[in-house]
Amino acid sequence: MGEIDGGGWGGGQAVLSLEDRELWLRFQALTNEMIVTKSGRRMFPVVKVSVAGLEPTAMYTVLLEFVQIEQHRWKYVNGEWVAGGKAEAAPPNPVYIHPESPNFGAHWMKEAVSFAKVKLTNKANGNGQIMLNSLHKYEPRVHIVRVGSDQRRVAAYPFPETQFIAVTAYQNEEVTSLKIKYNPFAKAFLDAKERPEASAIQPRVDYNDSPWLVTGGCASGGGCDRVTPMARGQRHSPYPAPPTPPTPPQHQGHDILSNRPPSASPPPTISNSPIY
Repeated sequence: MGEIDGGGWGGGQAVLSLEDRELWLRFQALTNEMIVTKSGRRMFPVVKVSVAGLEPTAMYTVLLEFVQIEQHRWKYVNGEWVAGGKAEAAPPNPVYIHPESPNFGAHWMKEAVSFAKVKLTNKANGNGQIMLNSLHKYEPRVHIVRVGSDQRRVAAYPFPETQFIAVTAYQNEEVTSLKIKYNPFAKAFLDAKERPEASAIQPRVDYNDSPWLVTGGCASGGGCDRVTPMARGQRHSPYPAPPTPPTPPQHQGHDILSNRPPSASPPPTISNSPIY
């Protein structure tokens, strides 16, 4: 982890460590990009730091500042970022106050401090979002402010690994791939050609749920055969049904086999079974 010493705080030594530093370094090697939108977009990776060395009973406010660095804007040309003219004036007050501020030093030190709720925008909307200039480079810096005492002290912690260029759309495909690989919420960036073809997915027809079976002639003006519950699952034969054989004539007089008139009732059957 990248650790930064913030100097003495009442005899202690305040130290901040950047979480997920190895992941940040991978993005830094490609020149990281962060999306800014009118409605605001969350960051990935998320700035998250571990804090040590604060006085447990003292009160502190934790802030995240986005400092516009370098005196020029950037443009992406032929697969790389190059300087592209004079930088615009930095937006005023690009500072995010952690929602759990102010709080005791023990609170900030018990677990990593995450800035997952930060949203970056390119429009001033007054919703607590951080406004940045597109195509400019920024460096997030964590500030710890001791409050509730006569002497107000501030310590700043820059993390160069977290530098990024603000963009309205990702420029470097390698950055996009890295975001998709490690961010579970970035699956929407998958290219359509990487998704399964719709034509390759054949729908399963369940005749138990479909009351209608449409034959090939339906769309061209032909008829549609309704499949009744007794006939579900049966195929429509393309050949005509064989002719029904004629019914043999029946004797109008006595029944030949029983030697009795057809209207006569059959003789009663005598059963040898016991009656219960």
